[in-house]
Amino acid sequence: MSFEAWTIFALFWLVFVTTPGPNAVNCINNGMTHGFGRSLWGVLAILTQASLFLGLSALGITALIKASPFAFSILQYLGAAVLVWLGIRGWINAAKPLKQGASHAHSIYGRALAIATINPKSVAGYLAAFSQFVQPDVPIGQQMWVIVPTALTLTSLSYATYTALGALLGRAALGAVGHTWVRRGMAICFVIYGALLGSANFASGRV
Repeated sequence: MSFEAWTIFALFWLVFVTTPGPNAVNCINNGMTHGFGRSLWGVLAILTQASLFLGLSALGITALIKASPFAFSILQYLGAAVLVWLGIRGWINAAKPLKQGASHAHSIYGRALAIATINPKSVAGYLAAFSQFVQPDVPIGQQMWVIVPTALTLTSLSYATYTALGALLGRAALGAVGHTWVRRGMAICFVIYGALLGSANFASGRV
């Protein structure tokens, strides 16, 4: 993966993991309720889910590239469309109060893992990331050595920060990350990313 491609991926992932959603709200609430140290179990759960989804996405994309390059090209367009959809959905929902995802897990780790796994943004994001940023002409293993550490590092820093905000600022942190225009700004980033990536695929002749 070139430095330019890595930079684009890192910026996308930074927006992806810092956009307020069920994971962020859960981390803030954990910090408020259990303190920073104990709440890191919730961050570990999110990293568990991220590692699982990264692995499954890599296997699926690898199989698709080998089976049908044309289908992979179609998936790239779908991934770009997913990003635009996430942005539009985020803009529409920006004025609504942030809510925690439903879960019946009784531990910090189990609850956080359940929320991360059933979060629609997670599934859509991994699809978009791998369809847009994986290069079919480069061995997937080489790319994973760059993608996985980058994704997991940014994910851990983001949700550890949300946890710390909850521990230090309490409910004021929820108000800050839930601010309508903050969330709309993140939503616009998704739309721009999707549009740019989709147009780049079209310009390069991937049909």
